[in-house]
Amino acid sequence: MDDELTLPPGIGPHNDRELELMLAGTKPMAMFSDALHVSDYFPDADFAPHVTAGTIIRVEEIIPRPPFEMRYLFFALPGEEWRIEEALIMSRNLCAGTVKDHDADSARMGELLGYAPEDIDTFLKHTR
Repeated sequence: MDDELTLPPGIGPHNDRELELMLAGTKPMAMFSDALHVSDYFPDADFAPHVTAGTIIRVEEIIPRPPFEMRYLFFALPGEEWRIEEALIMSRNLCAGTVKDHDADSARMGELLGYAPEDIDTFLKHTR
């Protein structure tokens, strides 16, 4: 949601390439989120044929986070659905304000999304 966050080179290598990487089998899960009715950057149409074919699993959830509701959209490769389940728990905790260690949660989310450990470390250092 933070469009003003400028990341160092090499961080966010999956951005705008999620479907391509998932179809290549190198990215196990993708996540998109924003306040409901705020963003039109939810690639439902791009993923739809693959969801219909069963090559990608789709899960969507709307989570209250006053003053808005948040839309979370997850895609995973078959057999990787457990990643969505864990990411949903983390997203619910974030929206409820019950996250105890944001760095640990960010690192775990990076792992779930398929980022390399060194990319996760660089991201965490940059956001501190």
